[in-house]
Amino acid sequence: MNVKKFVAPTARDALHKVKEILGPDAIILSNRGLPGGGVEIMAVAAHDMAAIAPMPMRDTAPRAEAQRPVAARDDDYTVSLSGSAPSRSAASSAPKPFTPPVINQPSAHQPAAVKTPPPLASRPMPRIETPAPRVEAEVVPANVMAEIRALRQIVEQHLAGFAWGETARTEPVKTEVLRQMLDSGFSPQLARELLDDLPQELDARQAQAWAKGAADRALRTLGSDHDIIERGGVFALVGPTGVGKTTTTAKLAARCVLRHGAHKLALVTTDGYRIGAHEQLRIYGRILGVSVHLVKDGDDLRHTLAELSHKHMVLVDTMGMSQRDRMVTEQIGMLADCGVQRLLLLNATARGDTMDDVVRAYNGPDLAGCILTKVDEAASLAPALDVVMRHGLKLHYVSNGQRVPEDLHLPNRSYLLHRAFKDAPESSAHRFNGVEPALVMANAGMAAMGGRRG
Repeated sequence: MNVKKFVAPTARDALHKVKEILGPDAIILSNRGLPGGGVEIMAVAAHDMAAIAPMPMRDTAPRAEAQRPVAARDDDYTVSLSGSAPSRSAASSAPKPFTPPVINQPSAHQPAAVKTPPPLASRPMPRIETPAPRVEAEVVPANVMAEIRALRQIVEQHLAGFAWGETARTEPVKTEVLRQMLDSGFSPQLARELLDDLPQELDARQAQAWAKGAADRALRTLGSDHDIIERGGVFALVGPTGVGKTTTTAKLAARCVLRHGAHKLALVTTDGYRIGAHEQLRIYGRILGVSVHLVKDGDDLRHTLAELSHKHMVLVDTMGMSQRDRMVTEQIGMLADCGVQRLLLLNATARGDTMDDVVRAYNGPDLAGCILTKVDEAASLAPALDVVMRHGLKLHYVSNGQRVPEDLHLPNRSYLLHRAFKDAPESSAHRFNGVEPALVMANAGMAAMGGRRG
């Protein structure tokens, strides 16, 4: 018997396949619904079944068609379950699934007899669940989203103005100190953190002194007893272009020579890209009587440092590059593999967000600290000290000029904080007015929330 299996999405399609391949007299053996959807039907041709179990006489054998009213009968959906051709005039009756015949073994005195099993109750067609159609998410047009953002910003600005007015009414001293810090160039984040625990009973002068004390506790500096000139080691000066790495290297070298002698120091430069870049360091080396070595890659640097291991201090002048340059990561990896500590140079005249980018690009476990350069050119030191405090950097030196080695100093905390908290003059175009500090604080809060969500 040649039993065939038919699989289709619906029962109608499956029966259509059965009729098309096995003919209208095909006999359905079984049908079931599939877990992933669809219907499976097992069927056999009528002549194959007749060869195994002869059917009764035509005039007495019951015929069965699909249990459907005659008026609603569909030829594609109707398959005869009888062993003979269906009669179009026969009355409609319920389909009876086929059960293979049972053949009894013949005895010695009796020929074999075939027993036809009684008809079984019809098996109902499985119910096919049609999945509900997926509802696609509605896409909000870009112009609508832009209007929603604009409305949100307007509402938040109004709320910030109300909050600022309420804070100015309930905590006028704190509001005034906050305005002064924003005018000086401190970021809203650091100003908010420093003034969180400000006592309410202080007057304006006491509150500003309290804020300076909080900033003094947050500022990490290198003391005279931990001067790297005394400790020695291998240090590389890194940072963006034009920040003063070569000049600062010469200043540190001159301080080391004055304290320990020229034979205790060696200079190394990795800047072989700029025309004449290493020649400037060679000139300083000849003046100080110090050897200068040019290295090209990590292996060359490792070999050179091994030869200079007897020196008290080795200073490495690196090539300046933008904080967004991919080579910054390569430079950090090369210096870390050679066990070199890095000192990051920060331009005190740069904006706070620009210095934030620089610190994020050059940060790492081997970053020993930072050096502030061009302090004499900066109108305010608040942005630079703000970056140093927020990122937890240790301030090693302050450079305030081009003279070698005079214009390099250990940080004077009182002087630096005095300049940082210096209030902007009344005529300054960068001084906030009215509720403008409230808008700055509101925008800073929105940026902080956006950063946390991202």
